[in-house]
Amino acid sequence: MGKRFLKFEFLLLLAVFTIATCGLVYELVAGTLASYLLGDSVKQFSFIIGVYLFSMGVGSYFSKFLQRNMLNTFVEIEILVGLVGGLSSVVLFLLFESVHYFQFILYFLVFITGCLVGLEIPLLMNILKDRVKFRDLVSNVFTFDYIGALLASILFPLVLVPQLGVMRTSLFFGMINVSIAIVLCFLLKSELKKVYLLKAKAIGSFVLLLVVFIFSDSILSFSEGKLYGENIVYSSSTTYQRIVLTHNKSDYRLYLNNNLQFSSADEYRYHEALVHPVMAIAPKAENVLVLGGGDGLAVREILKYKEVKAITLVDLDEGMTKLFKTNKILTDLNKQSLTNPKVKVFNQDAYIWSKSCKQKFDVVIVDFPDPSNYSLGKLYSLNFYKTLHKVLSKDAVVVVQTTSPYFAPKSFWCINKTMMEVFSQVDAYHAYVPSFGEWGFTIAAKSFATNFNTVNREVKGLRFYNYQFEKLNYFSKDMISKDIEINRLDNQILVRYFDEEWGKL
Repeated sequence: MGKRFLKFEFLLLLAVFTIATCGLVYELVAGTLASYLLGDSVKQFSFIIGVYLFSMGVGSYFSKFLQRNMLNTFVEIEILVGLVGGLSSVVLFLLFESVHYFQFILYFLVFITGCLVGLEIPLLMNILKDRVKFRDLVSNVFTFDYIGALLASILFPLVLVPQLGVMRTSLFFGMINVSIAIVLCFLLKSELKKVYLLKAKAIGSFVLLLVVFIFSDSILSFSEGKLYGENIVYSSSTTYQRIVLTHNKSDYRLYLNNNLQFSSADEYRYHEALVHPVMAIAPKAENVLVLGGGDGLAVREILKYKEVKAITLVDLDEGMTKLFKTNKILTDLNKQSLTNPKVKVFNQDAYIWSKSCKQKFDVVIVDFPDPSNYSLGKLYSLNFYKTLHKVLSKDAVVVVQTTSPYFAPKSFWCINKTMMEVFSQVDAYHAYVPSFGEWGFTIAAKSFATNFNTVNREVKGLRFYNYQFEKLNYFSKDMISKDIEINRLDNQILVRYFDEEWGKL
């Protein structure tokens, strides 16, 4: 009898562990999809965590009304968590372009999942209250619950998304949930009522999830085809982002987390404006540092200067740099710049890398993604620019992509003002890129002697930039913003500006 009870208790605690693990995975999947499809990962994750925790509380409250057939109910909840959570990513991908109330569906699914997960701990404690000492019961239940949550939070970014992708991850954990329900049905059949019906539900649910898992690539291709409206020639999920390359009659387009990164039709305007002013102005340009720019397009432009002896590229995402080293379409576009012997690639966080760097650079080109969240906002902070200042040679010049001065003037001038606190000279300029509109840059010099209108070197054959810096240096009234704060680590005001301005669009 004792061994039988221990098996009973262990199986139910294993179910709690599974629901906790899978429940958190479903929450992370929802947050990741929300940030992929809606942008602003900080806000989306914050809202989803809040809704999920609230709904768990709702589920816990209503658990007191479940007094009959509690073990059956527990198994059915395990099945429902697997179905709802497992299929949630599929539903969200398929409905993103078709339903006007996408966010309502997103939070509704999070709410339902949270309610079901919230039901399981009180329900389990009611099942075991007459069989286990209260002290041991509480300790064991919450231990399994929290260990499951920890496991999910570790596995999700490091293993699951890179290996399975977001959609398959949710389906895989849905099958795990339902598998536990099947195990309970067979091993606790003497404790359950209408066990054959429960088995049918569990096995049927598992088969459904398995079929969807097998065809998940086709479903994803279909949904992304609708989302982008273009032929998708490559798609992949890395630890940090979803990469999609599309093609139409006129160009290739790269999307990162649903945000357009570049169009092959006009990226030359952006990259020539980013690279060639700073390369012309710098008194010396032998040792060049590129932060971000994992596509190698900025490096392509730098390599046009024979004076350059070494280029160091620091980009967080190894999946991104590997793609642009190996994909024939993309290596044709960047002229195989990332495999050039002058180029060294480091896949590290630029913030941490800069702090430990002992080298000095003549030119620094900062091509980070826009500051849409706090992890990116720190790379535009006063603290980061002070760190960057330390890796510059005596007369070094720095350029930073600074978002759009037309669509986001507060964000643009916030970066500019923050850099003024660190560098001797700071100026701004902008260029028109058809895929993005007016796009801005901030240029800074370590020395007071540097003249931004000087041309110390140039290359021929550029399609856009003509080495007349002053022509890009004029800003009309609708691109000016005043009363801007400095972006510090402890206020991250830039992220707020960016969210307010781009959120309107």
